[in-house]
Amino acid sequence: MSALDDLALTPFHDAGEAQRARMLSRLADTQLSVALVAEPADDQVELRIFPLDHGPVALACDSEDRLADFFGEAVAYVAMPGRVLAGLLRDEGAGLLVNPGHPSEMMLDTAMLDWLAGALAASPEAGEARLHLMAPLPDVVSDLAQPLAERLEDMRGLISGAALAGVGNEAAPAGHVIVVAGAEPQHQDAIAKALAEALAFLPPQDGGVDITFRDGPLPKVALRFELSIPEPVAPKRRDGPPILR
Repeated sequence: MSALDDLALTPFHDAGEAQRARMLSRLADTQLSVALVAEPADDQVELRIFPLDHGPVALACDSEDRLADFFGEAVAYVAMPGRVLAGLLRDEGAGLLVNPGHPSEMMLDTAMLDWLAGALAASPEAGEARLHLMAPLPDVVSDLAQPLAERLEDMRGLISGAALAGVGNEAAPAGHVIVVAGAEPQHQDAIAKALAEALAFLPPQDGGVDITFRDGPLPKVALRFELSIPEPVAPKRRDGPPILR
């Protein structure tokens, strides 16, 4: 089972909107093995495109073993994050078949990839506000808590903690805010972008959900997220995306 499989409580195309959005959000950050026509030559790759009835699609799996199992033999492939592959295929007018035969199987047509690219372009607007913080509404917690916890877990080591709070007057929240603690200034823009992107995949909330940073303790009235301590990892060389031929 993979991280994508764990989110596939029901098959992607039978799932509700919220579950599909969470799977697409995870897909964007998943390293995919994409089938090629031949081994890469220099910096150029040619994706293996299948002419299906509803249009051309590329094939990718979340491990090279799954890709080889699908073809029954080892095949040429290139590894890239789902967000990079979605952008490449969107530009080429092709769809994407992911993890065929597994719980997280999904067929993404060009319209879905276009929506995904738009969601990945989400960014917060910079601004300052003096916030009156209170406990978040139960419905907002139900919609946001679990997926935000998963996204914040990816940021362990960059932040010391985070919380979800309501903002507004003393009667009831007029909106909500994610309060992030312990983030270095040079990382705050990227963290805010990642959280805004995660929110783009979740149900919209009345009054919106803002993002703010603080150095002090998190508000006691808020829903606080516990982050695990990161395991040390060896640095890896990062290459730029390949040139699609």
